[in-house]
Amino acid sequence: QVQLVESGGGLVQAGGSLRLSCVASGRTFSSYIMGWFRQAPGKEREFVAYITWSGSSTFYADAVKGRFTISRDNAKTTVYLQMNTLNPEDTAVYYCAAKRRVVSTTAYEYDYWGQGTQVTVSS
Repeated sequence: QVQLVESGGGLVQAGGSLRLSCVASGRTFSSYIMGWFRQAPGKEREFVAYITWSGSSTFYADAVKGRFTISRDNAKTTVYLQMNTLNPEDTAVYYCAAKRRVVSTTAYEYDYWGQGTQVTVSS
C-alpha cells in the first residue's frame, strides 16, 4: 500500500510558477513509477507527466512540455512538479499517482492516488 499526499497548490497569476510536492508513505516508494495528472471542472482527468522509479526517464504531455518539470527524491519519498509560465488553462486539481512495472499515461492504470491540490491561475 502507498499513501500519497499532495501540497503546494494555490492561486498564481499568469506567467507565474508553483512547485507541487507529493509525499508518499511506505518503504517501497523507489519501486514505483510516479505520475502527475490534473482535472479541470467539467473535464476528464488528464495526464501531465511521469517519472520512472530511478528518475532516469520522464515524459510530459504536449500541453506542459518545456514549462513543467517532474522530479523525485527517493530518500524523501517525494515527487515534485515544478510548474513555470503558468496560464489560465493550467487551472485544475492536480493529483499524483503511483504504479509499478510499466510506464503509462493512462489514469486508470495507476493504482494509488492522492487527494489532489488545487491550482488556480488568474489572467
